[in-house]
Amino acid sequence: MSVQKTYAEINAKIKTGKAVVLTAEELIELVQEKGLSAAAQEVDVVTTGTFAPMCSSGAFLNFGHTKPRMKMQKVWLNGVPAYGGIAAADAYLGAAELPEDDPLNSSYPGEFRYGGGHVIQDLVARNPVKLKAIAYGTDCYPRREFETTITLDEINEAILFNPRNAYQNYNCAVNLTSKTVYTYMGMLKPNLGNAHYSTSGQLSPLLKDPHFQTIGIGTKIFLGGAPGFVAWHGTQHFPSIQAVEGQELGPAGGTLAVIGNLKEMSPRWLVGTSYIGYGATLSVGIGVPIPILNEEIAKYAAATDHELFAPVVDYGEAYPTRTPGNLGFVSYAQLKSGSITVNGKEIPTAPLSSIPRAREIASTLKDWIKNGDFLLTEPVKLLPSPADAPAAHVLR
Repeated sequence: MSVQKTYAEINAKIKTGKAVVLTAEELIELVQEKGLSAAAQEVDVVTTGTFAPMCSSGAFLNFGHTKPRMKMQKVWLNGVPAYGGIAAADAYLGAAELPEDDPLNSSYPGEFRYGGGHVIQDLVARNPVKLKAIAYGTDCYPRREFETTITLDEINEAILFNPRNAYQNYNCAVNLTSKTVYTYMGMLKPNLGNAHYSTSGQLSPLLKDPHFQTIGIGTKIFLGGAPGFVAWHGTQHFPSIQAVEGQELGPAGGTLAVIGNLKEMSPRWLVGTSYIGYGATLSVGIGVPIPILNEEIAKYAAATDHELFAPVVDYGEAYPTRTPGNLGFVSYAQLKSGSITVNGKEIPTAPLSSIPRAREIASTLKDWIKNGDFLLTEPVKLLPSPADAPAAHVLR
């Protein structure tokens, strides 16, 4: 019997507590036990999860008006600059922003102990944050300076808005040069001394819906420990299917822009993160539900670590110079085994994303749905990025 379900039918089952909800790993086990057709018929929703550093993240904050009023031109939060060129009492704090007095890489490699991502974590942890603002003064906004201490609950609005999160797939990073390099993929030892990857594989949201059949604008998700939404396709959104000699090796470069109420989120799922020699960022927890509308969606959702591959890329020279190509492909099963072979050399692997946290997110989202606290939303299809547009553009 052909499986055909609708969002309305699945939501009706969620409301009555009859929906069958499994994590992506549980679906894999069920397919191995009963076969794809039976699993697609039985399961209504599959949950996914990822927890990893995601630089293109940040928060819109509205502080409320001072007395007398002030048009905040420049804003700092715990010494970290936030962009104030929005409106009188609004600012955007980027996760990768750094204090103006940070030594950066002047003492190489720099430590980057505190940045915008750490401020966001302090806010959601309800820690006091020092707000400083200056302005040029106007007739309607005469105040020129302001300093105070705020907490998340004291300000008007706090909206997490991340322009690029949940990368569909990511490189496995290695270093072919004879010197240690410090990158957003961590410290890479010389002469193929180690390999880092940053995707949860068979739990990763966009790997389980490679053609974006169920993930689009308006999709309701787990974001930072609270309900959030997909707002748009993410920047650098170039979804495609990797292939070598006609063999499909899984999806590549889709991304999501996501939004949610920062005041509902948790410091467990929004964590300020420092990369030695590179900078500061924010580790973000994201979980996406995949409704099993038909057997094709179930097939992709049941893809295993053995069927999903990452390209191996040299971050010592090829990546920074934007030299095309890679050193081959490795499966997530190989990456998770603890070692891979590159250029004939066996090297240890380590994830920058947390597999245990990804499992926890998928399990938490599963519980929300099973308890009737989280209904699915039918999305608007994501806009594709033209194949010949900015991805091919190189700034000179």
